[in-house]
Amino acid sequence: MEKYMPRIMDSVLTKRLKLYGAILITGPKWCGKSTTAKQIAKSYLELQNPATRKNNLEIAQTRPDLLLTGEKPRLIDEWQDAPMLWDAIRYDIDNTGLKNQYILTGSATPRKEQPKHTGTGRIIKLFMRTMSLYESNDSTGEVSLEDLFNQKKINGYSDKELEDIAFLCARGGWPDSLTADNEGALIIASDYLESVISNDINTVDEITRNPTRLRIILKSLARNICTTANLTTIKEDTLYNDAEISEKTIADYLNALSKLYIIDDVMAWKPKLRSKTDIRTTNKRCFVDPSLAVAALGASDKDLLMDFKTFGLIFEALCLRDLKIYADCLNGDVFFYRDKSGLECDAIIHLKNGNWGAIEIKIGSDESIEEAAKNLLKLENVIDTDKMKKPSFLMILTAGKIAYQREDGIYVVPITTLKM
Repeated sequence: MEKYMPRIMDSVLTKRLKLYGAILITGPKWCGKSTTAKQIAKSYLELQNPATRKNNLEIAQTRPDLLLTGEKPRLIDEWQDAPMLWDAIRYDIDNTGLKNQYILTGSATPRKEQPKHTGTGRIIKLFMRTMSLYESNDSTGEVSLEDLFNQKKINGYSDKELEDIAFLCARGGWPDSLTADNEGALIIASDYLESVISNDINTVDEITRNPTRLRIILKSLARNICTTANLTTIKEDTLYNDAEISEKTIADYLNALSKLYIIDDVMAWKPKLRSKTDIRTTNKRCFVDPSLAVAALGASDKDLLMDFKTFGLIFEALCLRDLKIYADCLNGDVFFYRDKSGLECDAIIHLKNGNWGAIEIKIGSDESIEEAAKNLLKLENVIDTDKMKKPSFLMILTAGKIAYQREDGIYVVPITTLKM
């Protein structure tokens, strides 16, 4: 049996179970939801086990409470296959008033029968992504995001070369890729995408979709990764290969990909500004893991090194994935900023207590770092600090090797030295 690699979700899940009767862990297939849940659960029910599936689904229809029997917390794996269990769990929690009772996992939303009750206050959702670089031991973790919020001094060093960063983008954070050799690790994301195209996209809501059309849309999303491309842009990008595609059709495919947790867009940040400048609110396009974008492009780590524009966007997607994972642990969210004047910021981490930090993401030339620093200082100056807090930190996230603080106070941090 392979040794379990600790996940950031471990501590988040343990803390939340003390507050609620049940936790629903959502996220893409293969990201490790069930494995992580089993580290905490004391009994479990696997609805996709072929040996017991038919019998368990029949019981779920008539006496779902029987499937809840077992030592707590009890894991219900892939609960969406028997959505009536949701109401049974909510009812049980209402009756007992107990915390730490159930963990549900799911890699898709229910196909047909929806729960009658939302479970608000009894069942809360946690979103689990693939592994961050810190979780996969590809980041030293010498620089803590929490320390940056507390404005502490930093130092750190990474021995990763640019070739290593390209490989980490193409490999992604799939747990199975960590036990494979380099060649095998790069195949996993492609196989994952093929599974989505040939099977999952049709079973998620039992609507048959065209695999060729889906490939075209995925490729367009990959080409437009980390941009605010709207449906019109994606349509124009795909017309050469699919002249009959409509924005309505694209929206349907994107909705299905969202249900499978393949898409993980970044929302726009809406701070209080000194002026009345309009803030752009279109989401930034992202996959749940950068390797899916590389796979959709039919590319490899070697291809990224030959196309620095694409590499820069994929690197940004890698950084955003990690920032989201770390921010979740700190009870925060990741946004981006863009206004009509053209001022942008790649990532804003906003904590629930009102503290926030601004981050520019650059692969790392001296010129790009200087440009990023000027951008961060401009953003700091447009924020109305009479109505919201000053930034806790300004940071440039890079593919470099040394973590340090500039004379202007801005942190320069390699992504391979960062942790939560």
